[in-house]
Amino acid sequence: MARKLKTFQTSLGFFDLAIAAPSMKAALEAWGANSNLFHQGAAKESDDPDVIAAAMKKPGVVLRRPVGSNRSFSEQAELPSDLGGDRRSTNAPRKSKGQIAKKPSSRPVDKTAERKAALANEREERRRESERAREGAAREKERERRRQQAIDKAQAALDKAEQEHAKRAVAIQAEVEALAKRSQTEDDRWNKERKRLEAALQRARS
Repeated sequence: MARKLKTFQTSLGFFDLAIAAPSMKAALEAWGANSNLFHQGAAKESDDPDVIAAAMKKPGVVLRRPVGSNRSFSEQAELPSDLGGDRRSTNAPRKSKGQIAKKPSSRPVDKTAERKAALANEREERRRESERAREGAAREKERERRRQQAIDKAQAALDKAEQEHAKRAVAIQAEVEALAKRSQTEDDRWNKERKRLEAALQRARS
């Protein structure tokens, strides 16, 4: 079943970008972002009906418009030479000049933000790797603890069985010695009795 599309917005360079995508991750990949712009607060899910309508007409397509403008989003958006000239101002030439002056400064700002975002992403990845390593070490420690418990339990059972065997062996040996003594006593008694009876038999014959 297809996932429900949402409309996401961000600003990169001279353009506002919008896209209808199933997830933030998909939007970031379509924009070619090197960091999580949503996490940095530089991107959001749009609630503008016009933006949503435009994006939903072309799902998965990156739409553009001049940054900061209220123009409609489209696939091919070009920056006019007098960017900002239609803003609320009575001095169009001065505003155009000021706008032109701002244009080159936007690139370093974006690059700086991207570098910061990349560093933040690297730190987050290192933190996650460290956390995964700690969790792996904890799991290994728990496995070792359980293994040692099993070894100790088996060793205790073996020791107990050996002690029980030793006790029984001692009791059996005592019984064997007692039987041997009784057997010897019986042999001695019988030898005496046999000699007495043989002597009586000899006397009767004579």
